[in-house]
Amino acid sequence: MSKDFSTREENYSKWYNDIVTKADLAENSAVRGCMVIKPYGYSIWEKMQAVLDKMFKDTGHENAYFPLFIPKSFFSKEASHVEGFAKECAVVTHYRLKTAPDGKIVVDEDAKLEEELIVRPTSETIIWDTYRSWIQSYRDLPLLINQWANVVRWEMRTRLFLRTAEFLWQEGHTAHATRQEAVEEAEKMLNVYADFAENFLALPVLKGVKSENERFAGAIETYCIEALMQDGKALQAGTSHFLGQNFAKAFDVKFTGKDGKQEYVWATSWGVSTRLMGALIMAHSDDNGLVLPPKLAPNQVVIVPIYKSDEELAKLNDKASEIKKSLEALGIRVKYDNRDTHKPGWKFAEYEFKGVPLRIAIGPRDLENGTVELARRDTKEKATYQQTDLAHKIEHLLGQIQSNLYQKALSFREQNTTNVDTWEEFVNQIEGKGGFVYAHWDGTKETEETIKEKTKATIRCIPLDNKKEEGKCILTGKPSTQRVVFARAY
Repeated sequence: MSKDFSTREENYSKWYNDIVTKADLAENSAVRGCMVIKPYGYSIWEKMQAVLDKMFKDTGHENAYFPLFIPKSFFSKEASHVEGFAKECAVVTHYRLKTAPDGKIVVDEDAKLEEELIVRPTSETIIWDTYRSWIQSYRDLPLLINQWANVVRWEMRTRLFLRTAEFLWQEGHTAHATRQEAVEEAEKMLNVYADFAENFLALPVLKGVKSENERFAGAIETYCIEALMQDGKALQAGTSHFLGQNFAKAFDVKFTGKDGKQEYVWATSWGVSTRLMGALIMAHSDDNGLVLPPKLAPNQVVIVPIYKSDEELAKLNDKASEIKKSLEALGIRVKYDNRDTHKPGWKFAEYEFKGVPLRIAIGPRDLENGTVELARRDTKEKATYQQTDLAHKIEHLLGQIQSNLYQKALSFREQNTTNVDTWEEFVNQIEGKGGFVYAHWDGTKETEETIKEKTKATIRCIPLDNKKEEGKCILTGKPSTQRVVFARAY
């Protein structure tokens, strides 16, 4: 670990940025607010993509692609949608450059677009304009489309993966014949996201709906999964929106039903982004660097030989290749690092910092004894194992590491979830260790906004499994029928 690497307690923000940059996940680019995702970071994102893509296809969805540019007039068709994104839009006004007399490249003022184009902040408008020609009859429904894309939201304060002007994501957009089908779709995709978060990211999440204030612009209901990071702040890890008929009416998307009558379709949209990389880092990593769940690690196992001569290395190469093949036969991703440019101790520190779940060290004595040393990244435990049936032992260990990371994150969340009944308790908790704070709220926008202004805490969600409970709003004292989840958030 380098000397300038911060610990979580010293400076959590710097600790996070240090992991992102020093573990070779991403770096800031020449374009302000944008990032370069480096090969190691992109490899993790590819693993996420592959899993999610299969989940989407297993639930009947197909991939398509829609334009990056959206005519400005499209945004004015759905008032709340344009209001929600107006301040974040990048606008294309010209289509050509020219060389000025002084030799500088300038915008050609004669090449002004007749209508400005918006660089997509999200694709509802361009997709629903397209759906108008795709949907004619009930036979065309349901229409279940996903796209993998990049979007631009002009952020002033950025942080790698968590909030950048451009980021990668997927966005699903579906059309249905009935309200019930659309609601079921929105809830189904929320469950897909929760399944992915818990079983692959090893990240426990709360499933709930957003308050009216926090809903997606243009949605009737926004479902979300919320996760707790190690600094006590919440992170929205995925959203699914029931859009009702708002976009269908805005873009005149109708279908002829079995009864011959024309009706507007019912819609959903849902998405997760490279923000999940931020969640992965902040949920599991420690003061020694990145910690990766085995299911998403580019390399699940690294083998490092320990030797003093070329002759010893040659023998170790044979045994390491044999171990590598046996692991790969079980579908385990393995790297064998026999480079002579770095000593074993340097390699140990490097792979520990990059979060490789399991390290195998093998030396001449191990060849004599038929053993290897295994080191777990999650617990830092080391143990000697016999080489007999090693592949299955490692397969079992990787499963244990995946489970342990989830349980550790779940325990942290449980220890940092609190019920409060008074304003004083609420403020002390939010300004103290934070976490998820369950409190009564009177249901009004005004109270929600006042709480946010006073404490920077927002309603993260109203849990789907919430129990009804009579109480009084922590701020106004007005009656409340249930607690909601507050937290400061990214």
